[in-house]
Amino acid sequence: MISTVVWGTGNVGRAAIRAVEAHPALELTAVLVHNPAKVGRDAGELAGLDHALGVAATDGIDAVLAAGPDAVVYAASGDIRPDDALADIAKAIRAGAVVVSPALYPLYDQRNAPPEFRDPVLAAIAAGGGSLFASGVDPGWGNDVLPLLISGLGTTVDAIRCQEIFDYSTYDQPDSVRYLVGMGQPMDYEPMMLLPSIPTMVWGGQIRLMARALGVELDEIRETVDRRALDTTVTTRTMGEFEAGSQGAIRFEVQGIVEGEPRIVIEHVTRIHPSCAPDWPTPPDGAGAHRVVIEGRPRIEVTVEATDEGENRSAGGNATAVGRLVSAIDWLMEAEPGIYDALDIPLRPAVGKLGRKQP
Repeated sequence: MISTVVWGTGNVGRAAIRAVEAHPALELTAVLVHNPAKVGRDAGELAGLDHALGVAATDGIDAVLAAGPDAVVYAASGDIRPDDALADIAKAIRAGAVVVSPALYPLYDQRNAPPEFRDPVLAAIAAGGGSLFASGVDPGWGNDVLPLLISGLGTTVDAIRCQEIFDYSTYDQPDSVRYLVGMGQPMDYEPMMLLPSIPTMVWGGQIRLMARALGVELDEIRETVDRRALDTTVTTRTMGEFEAGSQGAIRFEVQGIVEGEPRIVIEHVTRIHPSCAPDWPTPPDGAGAHRVVIEGRPRIEVTVEATDEGENRSAGGNATAVGRLVSAIDWLMEAEPGIYDALDIPLRPAVGKLGRKQP
């Protein structure tokens, strides 16, 4: 069995604990937390399971890594702490672990990553012999392997569009929803996620990754952003009230420009209530979905809906993103130490999982 640590127990970490527990080749040996209130609590409880897993959460990072785990699922956020996330991940790699994580956006396309991100990881690999696979939680497969797989079904391909369409009222992450993306804020508020160059920093790697796989040269990467205000005050189940006149929906695109045209596009359409921007794309059930559209001949459209933690679409997206990462661990254990991206890691069938009892 591959001894595996889950580092972080937020939206991604909860799903990671469940994924590791369900994987027939992995053994959950430790859970690392930052919040003192979580120290000592059983991993099953933290993951929302109805039974204990016999692994108590700890904040003892050095002790956990000193035990020499085979793998680490780094589920702590890197949104507003990229330097800390990089340092944590390098520390785990230096301890000899295979690390999978969505936290380091620049390493989604690791071959073109800035030296300040790539070099510390390469130094850690040289020192400890570990590996890293970084893939998105929005989810990564929806912006790399799925569109690339579907593109191969077409006779001609004019453009590839990857969409995340969500109602954020179900997303239990108030700070990110209200401040990072600006829901409920005045329309003159400048959300960090929408500042110029930030969308490209987060999703540009996936644009470059797809361009590399498709064998095309990018002229540049462009951004478009649109925002809409709420017409009426709305109350959400998880985050309370959002006032009329405040930001209620955002729509942005990160566009890979090929020969002057946007040919590879990652688009996000996010609302805090379905009444806002009803003319924008909507998911089939109104809650959330990921969609890939291949414009060409034939035109191909695939919509994926995933639910977890009840009927939570955002949790389902997290869970499938985590599934991609966790399923790569046993492959990485057999590979040479290094940095890997989504084009390196093969799609993994659910070997040993069919009919397996849910954790």
